Amino acid sequence: MELIEKGPGFKSGIKDISKYLNSQTIGSGIVSTIFGCTGPCLIVIAAGHEAGFTLADIVTWVFGIYVFGGLLGTILATYYKMPISGAYSIPGATLMGTALAGYSFNEAACAFIIAGVIVLVIGLTGLIGKIMNFLPLEIVMAMVAGAMMKFGIGVVKSINADPLVCGVCFLVFLIVPVFFKKIPGVLSALIVGVILAYFTGRFGGNIGDISFIAPRIVAPEFNFQLVLSCSIPLAVLVMGAENAQAMGVLKGAGYKVPANVMTIASGIGGIISGIFGAHNANIAGPMTAICASSEAGEKDGRYVASVVNGITFAIFGLFAAYAISFVNLIPATLVGTLAGLAMINVLIDSLKTAFYSGKFKIGSFAALCVGLSGISILHIGCAFWALVVGVVVSLIVERQDFKKNSATD
Repeated sequence: MELIEKGPGFKSGIKDISKYLNSQTIGSGIVSTIFGCTGPCLIVIAAGHEAGFTLADIVTWVFGIYVFGGLLGTILATYYKMPISGAYSIPGATLMGTALAGYSFNEAACAFIIAGVIVLVIGLTGLIGKIMNFLPLEIVMAMVAGAMMKFGIGVVKSINADPLVCGVCFLVFLIVPVFFKKIPGVLSALIVGVILAYFTGRFGGNIGDISFIAPRIVAPEFNFQLVLSCSIPLAVLVMGAENAQAMGVLKGAGYKVPANVMTIASGIGGIISGIFGAHNANIAGPMTAICASSEAGEKDGRYVASVVNGITFAIFGLFAAYAISFVNLIPATLVGTLAGLAMINVLIDSLKTAFYSGKFKIGSFAALCVGLSGISILHIGCAFWALVVGVVVSLIVERQDFKKNSATD
C-alpha cells in the first residue's frame, strides 16, 4: 500500500460542493459543530484552569485546536471527498488538566509539539498497526477512564455545592433529549444554567467586561518529565482512539480509508497547533461519525458535511476569546457540572472499550486503578504510569491476548 494515498483531488471536491450542499449536509455539519463547541470546549477550559493557565493561555489553546482542527478536516474532506472531520482529542484534553499541573504554558506547548512529532513519525513509517499491538486500545481507554473519572465525580460535588443551578442543569440534561432528540443535552443544560446563574447573581463579573484576546505563538520549553506524562499518552490517544474510531466509522460506511494520510495529517496538525500552545489538532472520531451517518445524505456527498463542520469550527476558533471570556464569568460549580456532563459518553465509551472485548482485562483494570489514583512519580503524571503498569501486567498474565491482537491485525 502506498504511503500517501491518492484521492479524487481538490478540483473535483471543490467543484461538487455546490452539488451536495443541502439541508442534510449543512444540518449534520452544524450538529457536529454544536457538539464540538459546547461540552468539549468546556472540558478544555476546565483543563486549562486546573493546570493553572491564564485566560490568555486558554484563549490561544482553544484557537489552535479549533482553527487548525477545522482546517485539517476541510482540507482532507475536500481532497478525498469523504466525511473526514478534524478537531482534537477530547479524552486528551481531559488528561491535560492533571498532566500539566505545575508546568508552564511554554513547557506544555513543547510537549504538544513533541506529541505531534511522534504521531507524524509513526505515520510516515507506516508502523501504526504494530505500535498499537504493544499499546492495546483496551489498556489505553482504561487509562483514559481512570484519569478522567474525576470529571464525573465533579458533577456530584458541584450539585452538592449548588443544588439550585447545578441540580436543575442535571435535570435539564436528562429530560430535554427525551422529548427533543435532536437537541444535545449539554447544550440545553448550558443555556438553562447560564440563565439561572445570571438571574441568581452567581456571575463573577459583568458581560460588558468581555473583550477580544488575540492568540499568540508560544516559545516551547523542553521538559523531559512532561514529555513522558503528556506527549506519549496524547500521541497514543490520537492514534489509538481518535484516528482509530474515525477510520472504523469510515470503513463501516464503505469508504476506502486513507489511513496513512490521516495519521500523517494528525501529526502535522499536532505540531502546528502546538506552536500556538494547543494540544493535538487531529482527525476527530465523534465529528467524523456524525458527518458520515446516513442523516448527512447520500454517500458521495457526505464529505460536504465535514467541510461545513471544518469551516464553522475555524470560525469559532477565531472568535473563541469571547466565548471563553464569557465562560470565565460563569461560576466554577456550573462549569464543573457542564464539563462532567459532557464527559459522560466519553467515560462510558472508554469503560466499554476497556472491558467489552474481554482481552487485556487485568492490565486494563490495573491501568484504570492507576489512572484513578492520580499519582505522580518522578514528576511524571498518572496517565503515563497507567499505560506502563497496564502493559506490564498484561505482558505478565495475559501474553495470549497480545498474540490474538497480532493475529487479527
